[in-house]
Amino acid sequence: MSNDKNYNPKSTIGNRLARYGRVSTTMAGLGARMVGEKYLGIEINRDDHAKQLTEALGNMKGPLMKVGQILATIPEALPPEYAKDFLALQSNAPPMGWSFVRRRMKTELGPDWQSKFKSFEKDAAAAASLGQVHKAVTHDGQDIACKLQYPDMQSAIEADLKQLKLVFSLYGRYDKSIHTNEIHTELGDRLREELDYEREAKNEKMYSYMLRDEPNVHVPEIIDDLSTSRLLASTWVDGQPILDFVDAPLEQRNEIAMNMFRAWYVPLYYYGIIHGDPHLGNYTVRNDNAINLLDFGCVRVFPAKFVGGVIELYKSLLEDDLDKSAKAYETWGFENLTMEQVETLNIWARFLYGPIMEDKVRPIGDVSNGVYGRETAEKVHEKLRDIGGVKVPREFVFMDRAALGLGSVFLHLKAEINWYQVFNDMIKDFDVAELEQRQQETLEKFGIDDTHS
Repeated sequence: MSNDKNYNPKSTIGNRLARYGRVSTTMAGLGARMVGEKYLGIEINRDDHAKQLTEALGNMKGPLMKVGQILATIPEALPPEYAKDFLALQSNAPPMGWSFVRRRMKTELGPDWQSKFKSFEKDAAAAASLGQVHKAVTHDGQDIACKLQYPDMQSAIEADLKQLKLVFSLYGRYDKSIHTNEIHTELGDRLREELDYEREAKNEKMYSYMLRDEPNVHVPEIIDDLSTSRLLASTWVDGQPILDFVDAPLEQRNEIAMNMFRAWYVPLYYYGIIHGDPHLGNYTVRNDNAINLLDFGCVRVFPAKFVGGVIELYKSLLEDDLDKSAKAYETWGFENLTMEQVETLNIWARFLYGPIMEDKVRPIGDVSNGVYGRETAEKVHEKLRDIGGVKVPREFVFMDRAALGLGSVFLHLKAEINWYQVFNDMIKDFDVAELEQRQQETLEKFGIDDTHS
């Protein structure tokens, strides 16, 4: 039930039905064409169809655009032609107009909301899939960012997830290499969390705490008295897009890459927590090459044993020990794996872990067909299909996505670093029990309830 004073159940149902229609038209085309191709012999130009779908998703605010981005970075979830174009989906949808902004700000901060600011820019500084950002100035002269959620996003999420389930079902009949139930459940839970700006504010404060000893990573500060469950105010941070640095000197690119590495993996290996949205718009580079880390709606908390499994799998690959690999996958939540399945999953694991398995300075890897990891993913996909498929545990979804997203950043930067030494230095004192205690204390400190669901 919405906590909006103006909540109208009839309006909500109407909005949801309207969105079902628009989303069905967009997504059913994907499923229907794949099934037609499989069972009716109808050939389609997948490249053209992918472009059409990308344009439709880009013009439709809400979670569907974000789902498109997420699916594009899970190599097993979509055919490669669609994944390649879905990767182009950026958080740059046209913003809502000033009349919407006035109404929503009045709902969130009261009829005198404008008096709470020295100035408030009418034009959005950025527009994303679930909300848009306006720059404002407080009465004490502080520049702040106000992220305002689009209307009726809860209905949009439920509508979109229902359609996504249909597409997954159709794709499952077309290709049985990956069982997608857990992927759908995980996407649903994380997207619903992203609507709760009060939770996001806690996440942001927690990240500031976890990265407190990292001088080259900066997290905006939450302005509590200007924030609500659908309005998030934080300090404004200046920085340039990371793609502005792809032609910078190698030393500078390496420094930026190392700062990115610390921003993502200190929280994971020290606290079991990861930023689950490795989108290029979610970090910027400061004048001193430090990183601004942004947008904390999608934060994933992992059981300490899961993080331990990440390290154990790494060690098993170094030792070429299949039994140890199998135990690591079981720790992740894979069930009843055969040795053939373990060997196949290890093809993908060796790709992901490749940069940290060689004690030498090297780039992160290469891009095949425009998508990082695509060639390896297709090989794994084909082998899994031949041996009956595999059920992917839900925790794997955002871990896999974060690894690919961060790897893509390093590829853009063409960074050359001894990743082996960097990684082994980070995990040298790792202890599952210590991580579990540190994680529990941190979650309690910021009032975050997480049962690793």
